[in-house]
Amino acid sequence: MCLILFAWKAAPGAPLVVAANRDEWFGRSARPAHFWPDHPSILAGRDEQAGGTWLGVTRGGRFAALTNYRSPEQKRGDAPSRGELVAAFLAGADSAEGFVRGLHTRAAAYNGFSLLACDGERMFFYSNYGEGPAEIEPGVHGLANHLLDTPWPKVVKGKDGLATLIHQPFDAARYLALMDDSVPAEERDLPSSGTDAESERRLSSLRILAGDYGTRCTSVLRFTDTGTGEFSERTYHRDGRTVGEVHHLFKLEK
Repeated sequence: MCLILFAWKAAPGAPLVVAANRDEWFGRSARPAHFWPDHPSILAGRDEQAGGTWLGVTRGGRFAALTNYRSPEQKRGDAPSRGELVAAFLAGADSAEGFVRGLHTRAAAYNGFSLLACDGERMFFYSNYGEGPAEIEPGVHGLANHLLDTPWPKVVKGKDGLATLIHQPFDAARYLALMDDSVPAEERDLPSSGTDAESERRLSSLRILAGDYGTRCTSVLRFTDTGTGEFSERTYHRDGRTVGEVHHLFKLEK
C-alpha cells in the first residue's frame, strides 16, 4: 500500500473515512477484499503469498493499514512479511496503543514499514523508522512510503482533495475518482527517497501506472456515527483497466 488518505474524527457524521491505493507487483497473487473464512469478522484483501493484508477492517470497528517505508538499500530478504502485522491487529483484542507499543520491541525484525492502527476509540501511528508510537490527532492525514504526513507531492495533493470531499454528501465513486490520478509530480517537487530520479517521477502520482508494478487496487472505507461500515474496492489490471469491484455494507458490532 503506497498511499493512504484518511480523515479521523474530522468528517461530519463519520469518525473515520479512508481512501487508499495499494501499489505492488502484479505478479504477486492477492485476493480482493472479502470476509475471511478463518476470521469471519475481518474484511480485507489477502496476500496469497504470505497470508497477510495491507489494509482491513472488522465488524467490531477496528481498522489497520500499512505502507512499506521506502529504503531500498536496507531491504533484507530474510525479514518476515509486514502484512502479518495488519492481520494480527485485526484478529486480536489489544487496544491500538497496546498493540503498537508491543510491536515497538520487535519491529527491527521487519523491513521498513509505517502502520496505522485504530480500535474504534483511538488511532495510532507507528514506524520502525520513526521515533516511537504516536497517537493520531483528529484531522485529515496522509501516509505514503515514509512517515505520517510527510509532505510528498502525492500526500499533499491527496489530503487537499480529501479535505474537500468529506464536506460533501458521501459517494464512494468520488473517492475512487480522487485516487485515480496518474499525473506525476513536477520534477522540482520530487522527494529523494533512495531511488533514481525516473523512478521517483513514476512513483510520485496518486495512482501508479508502470507496467509490472503499479496500483493494484483502490479501497474506500467509511465508519458512520450510526454504526455502519461501508467498504468499496476497485481492482486493476497491469495495463490500467478496471477488472473488478466489490462493495460491502455492514453493521458495526460494538
